[in-house]
Amino acid sequence: MAYQMKTRDVARAVILVAIAVALSPFFIPVGIAKCFPAQHMVNVIGAVMLGPWYAVAIAFAAAVIRNILGLGTLLAFPGGMIGALLAGLAYRYTKRTLAAGLGEVIGTGILGALASVWIIGPIFLGREMAAGTMVIAFSVSTIGGTIIGLVALHLLKKTKIWQP
Repeated sequence: MAYQMKTRDVARAVILVAIAVALSPFFIPVGIAKCFPAQHMVNVIGAVMLGPWYAVAIAFAAAVIRNILGLGTLLAFPGGMIGALLAGLAYRYTKRTLAAGLGEVIGTGILGALASVWIIGPIFLGREMAAGTMVIAFSVSTIGGTIIGLVALHLLKKTKIWQP
C-alpha cells in the first residue's frame, strides 16, 4: 500500500522546521564549547513522531532556510540529515525513543561530522577540517539536543499531546 501524507503530519513537520529555524541561534555554553541543540532536538522529535523520511525532510528544509537566513552553514546538511535518518530508522525498528536518541547521536555526532570533514569541507568549502575536532563539536550539540528532544517527547506523552 502506498504511503499517503496526512495533513496533520505535514503540519507537524512545518512546525518542527519553524522551531528548528527559530531556535537555531540559541546555544548552551559547555565548557569552552557551545552546544547548539535545536536541530538535534527537532530531529529526535520528528523521527519518533513522524518517521525517518519526514525527519530527513525536516532537517533538509531547516538547513536550507537557516543557510538562506545566514543562521547556518553547509555543515548543517550532512549532520542534520544523517542524524535524522538514523534516529527515524532506529525508532521504526525498535519503537524505543532511546534508540532514536542513539541514532541521532551516532548519525550526527560521528557520521555527519565525518561526512562534513570528507565531503563538505574539501569540496564545498575548499578547506580541510580536523576529524576529531568536528566529531567533538558535532557530538556536544547532538548530545545536548538529543537529551532535550527525549525530555520533550516524554512530556508530550505524559500530557497526552502525543501517543506512540
